[in-house]
Amino acid sequence: MIICDCHCDTLYSMQMGRDQHLDVTMENLRTGGVSLQTMAMYVGPGRKGDVEALMQGMLQKLELLKSQGWKQVDDPSQAVDGEVAVMLSIEGCEPFDPGLHTIAEYRAHGVRMAAITWNHENTLGYPAMSGSTQGLKPYGVQAIREMQRLGIAADVSHLNEAGVFDILNKTDKPPMASHSNCRALVDHPRNLSDEQLRAMFKAGGFVGVNFWPTIIGEPANIDHLIDHIAHMYDIGGEGKVGFGSDFDGIERKPEGLNNPADFPKLIDGLRRRGFAERDVADIAGLGLIHYFERIKV
Repeated sequence: MIICDCHCDTLYSMQMGRDQHLDVTMENLRTGGVSLQTMAMYVGPGRKGDVEALMQGMLQKLELLKSQGWKQVDDPSQAVDGEVAVMLSIEGCEPFDPGLHTIAEYRAHGVRMAAITWNHENTLGYPAMSGSTQGLKPYGVQAIREMQRLGIAADVSHLNEAGVFDILNKTDKPPMASHSNCRALVDHPRNLSDEQLRAMFKAGGFVGVNFWPTIIGEPANIDHLIDHIAHMYDIGGEGKVGFGSDFDGIERKPEGLNNPADFPKLIDGLRRRGFAERDVADIAGLGLIHYFERIKV
């Protein structure tokens, strides 16, 4: 079975010197049967003068992993059952501040998705945590159109609601949310409303569910995480939902999901819940592969 995870913060953790306490290791990925791990390059707040250095540092960490035998792929369709591969993403589009030309430069490094904001305003738009009702900034619309032209998915995790609908209404391809859950189940700004989810699914978008207990609901466990998947399926998400663990970016984990080695427990939980085998395969990884087929340039 192909298992894909849309989001982890491992490269940033490595850059910050936390190599000895990583969730995402080759051993854990192999044990969990993970075929594709998307690794985000995260900038964080207050680093505007140091964005380039931080990004270059994380790219060097990726090269270190590759020198140790890790394999980077350029598309989820290249994931192979029984093998481990990684794909690059960006969390927060500050690296694109110098101009649209930078988007092609990061695409050349293998970046395939980019979260428009993190938890602070930037030159593209406004975060969900800010409470802002303003839509994308003009540069945000331009940048997202350029991302889509080059095959980089617009990732709306952390983006505010007006920004999500601007992507749906003002750009050409459906967005994804790499690591978000359902606001109908847990009323938190980081979760997506049913209106957002329905619109994204109708457009052909995709959502990876996040393992952060705060937005799963307490007590955070596998069953409660599956509640979010089931709710998304109930409102049009069939074939358009997957995993976005946020490993190495969350301090607390749901009971039973400590690192990628535990993915089989989540897969088994989906089967126990009554999901058909076709749906289990879609949620595990095929849904992400099909999403990238829909946004192919």
